[in-house]
Parts: sequence; C-alpha cells; structure tokens
Amino acid sequence: MTDVRTDPEVLDLPRLEGAAPTTAAVLDPTEPHSLVDARGRHRRPKRRHRSAPSFLRKLAGPLIVLGVWQLLCTTGVVNENTLASPASVFDAGRELWASGELQENLLISLQRVALGLAFGVAVGLALAILAGLTRRGDDLLDPPVQMLRAIPILGLIPLVIIWFGVGETSKIFLIALGVTFPVYVNTHAAIRGVDARLVEAGETFGLSRAGLIGRVILPGALPGFLVGLRFALVGGWLIIIVAEQINAQSGLGYLINQAQAWYRTDIIVLGLVTYALLGLIADNIVRLLERRLLVWRGGFAGA
Repeated sequence: MTDVRTDPEVLDLPRLEGAAPTTAAVLDPTEPHSLVDARGRHRRPKRRHRSAPSFLRKLAGPLIVLGVWQLLCTTGVVNENTLASPASVFDAGRELWASGELQENLLISLQRVALGLAFGVAVGLALAILAGLTRRGDDLLDPPVQMLRAIPILGLIPLVIIWFGVGETSKIFLIALGVTFPVYVNTHAAIRGVDARLVEAGETFGLSRAGLIGRVILPGALPGFLVGLRFALVGGWLIIIVAEQINAQSGLGYLINQAQAWYRTDIIVLGLVTYALLGLIADNIVRLLERRLLVWRGGFAGA
C-alpha cells in the first residue's frame, strides 16, 4: 500500500530533480481533525476567535464610565450634592416620566430642533449649491457666509431677543443659524472637490449642464453633505441647551433651569444625558443614511 506521507500523487511533490521538498499538508487518516505535512509533523488548523457583537463592544465604554461614576459616588469620593449618582439620575427620570413632565418637555424640544434643522439645512444647502456651482455665486456668497460663521452664535442672543422677542421664533432662529454653517461649509467643499475627470467624462458622454449637476456633481458631493449634516445635528442640540434657558416655559432646558433653582443635580444631569442620547441617536440616523446612500463608495472600515 502506498504511504500517503510519501506518495507524490497525494502530496503533489515536484518531479524535477533538485527541486525543494514540498510542505503541502494532507489529512492524517488516524487523526481526522489534524493536518500532516510532508515531514510527518502534525499541524492543527488555526481557530478563529469569535469576537463580541459590535453593539456590545460599543456599550462597554459607557457602562464602564457609569460603573466608575457610581462607585465614586457610593464611596463618597464625589459628593452627591455636587454631582448626582447614576442611580439618583435614574430615579429622577422615573419620577419625571411618571408625572409626564419628561415626555412633554422632550417633545417640545424635539419640535424646536426639527424646525430649526429644516430651515437651517435648506438654507445651507441652497447657499452651498449656488456658491459651489458658479464662480460668481462663490465670489458673492462665500465671503459674507464665512464672516457670519466666525461670529459666535450665542453672542447673537441679545440681538435675537430684540428682533424676535423671547418666544419660539428666537429659539428656532438660533438653531437654524447654527445648523446652516456646517451644512454650507462641508457641502461647498464637497462640490468643489468633485473629480474634474468625472465631469469631463460626463461631457464626453453628452450630458448637459443640468445632467452634470444631477448625475455627477451632486452625487459626488453627497458624502460631504452628510458629514455637514452630522455636525449640524450635534450643533442643533448644543444651541437648544442655551436657547431653552432664555425665559422658556417648556423644554428640557426649562427643566434644567428649574432644577438649578432647587439644587436638583439629579434632574440637571438627567437633562444633559437626555441631550447627549438624542444627539447620539441623530448621529446614528445619519450614519445609517450614509450606509444606504453611499453603497457605491468603498472605504477603510477599520482593522
């Protein structure tokens, strides 16, 4: 009987004289779960380590922070009158949820941010398209927009109060103004960054100017617009924190302002955590849009 360890038909050994011996592996009939190389040495196949699901890995960091935070409060290193523990924040959230205050004020804040985003994104996108597609538009629009972008949004609060009062209009205007600039800057840069060779290829295939804009330039600028949208969503929630404390009678900022008067750090932290969670949810929604709309773009996904 031919030995599987020396048979050239099994090991696919080179038949030329002087050729180096092969180290091809074959299955050992006596040990079906191992491999045998040409020299008779057993080699076990490498086992792939199964990693934890992605969502569990993403939860690990926040859970560690919460655990350390609770430990510091429990041991007295951090005074709960200065910073409430996670358990106290959870109890405050349950209390406000049971009374209906949290849902009511959260809904009002969501409405304000949604309206501000709608106006701000529309204005920023329109300005970016006008300035990005034409040289005259760029010369006329880009300098004043860049000047306005350098002005701190919160520094405009006294003027906004004079213009619109302390009602809903002033809050929505501040959010819209803060949203406009990141959308404009990123979309404008993305339009100007479209590969000129793609435009030349479109012209070669006979696309009109409208066809180039709709099929080449705007799709090529979509990644930049989505990046600007992510910054805009975070900026909207940052601005609403301050805007809702300007003589507001409702909203998460109003809850925080009232809690400050009563030294309820648990409610203050609850409001801030709620803002943070809303910003995280909005950012994940935009990331989902990126995965859906930019399936054609391949990129590095991490090692």
